[in-house]
Amino acid sequence: MSDMRLVVMGAAGRMGRMLVRTISEMLGVSVAAALERQGSDALGKDAGTLAGVAPLGVAISDDPLQAVVNSDGILDFTAPAASIELAALAAQARIVHVIGTTGLSADDLKKIDAAARHAVIVRSGNMSLGVNLLAALVERAATALGSDWDIEILEMHHKMKVDAPSGTALLLGEAAARGRNIALAERSVRSRDGHTGARREGDIGFATLRGGSVVGDHSVIFAGTSERLELTHRAEDRAIFARGAIRAALWGRGKKPGQYSMADVLGLN
Repeated sequence: MSDMRLVVMGAAGRMGRMLVRTISEMLGVSVAAALERQGSDALGKDAGTLAGVAPLGVAISDDPLQAVVNSDGILDFTAPAASIELAALAAQARIVHVIGTTGLSADDLKKIDAAARHAVIVRSGNMSLGVNLLAALVERAATALGSDWDIEILEMHHKMKVDAPSGTALLLGEAAARGRNIALAERSVRSRDGHTGARREGDIGFATLRGGSVVGDHSVIFAGTSERLELTHRAEDRAIFARGAIRAALWGRGKKPGQYSMADVLGLN
């Protein structure tokens, strides 16, 4: 089978450059196009040169339609508005769309569901193997431990991250909620300030830290009477997310249209 031709979104950003570098090091994939927003200083530059590898002969552009027409898949770690637009294009082209974008609203998710009728969409708040295994462990622990064990999710990221809680923290919260057979939206506590009163049994709490250049730290704390269980993942290099996203794209090639998760890619479901 020929190389899978991939579109890299946000190719001038940290994650975009990492994706380009990782694709250049892997067999079976190639950079078909590299995209940036209109007005970006990176437009016209070679995607490989900008990523710190050999020139690829792929100039960064701001034309997603042309890029998608000549590709087999999209790697997308951008912003909700861009991801929705790309999902619609992926549906028209019947290709794979890997979405690592976080901060998606309920309305955004409905639009992605609609696009998945015609596109293969793999969406996850985190593309790493370790985090998705952690989510599976969190779900099992939440099932095994009673509601008298309190669940708190602590996450820390670099100071430039714009959404909170992180997509990974929410992914872990959803795993805990599935384990308890409850709806996260109804039992999620996102902040505490002032005189909050005692903690309500069954709630899933979130705490957010921002600072420095932290790639991503996540801990799920199960606090019982006289004992505590903590499950933790620490990301040390964005390359883990790039490798996971490319693996997801390759997995999705030839699959039936629909929305999938990294748990599907890794055979955890």
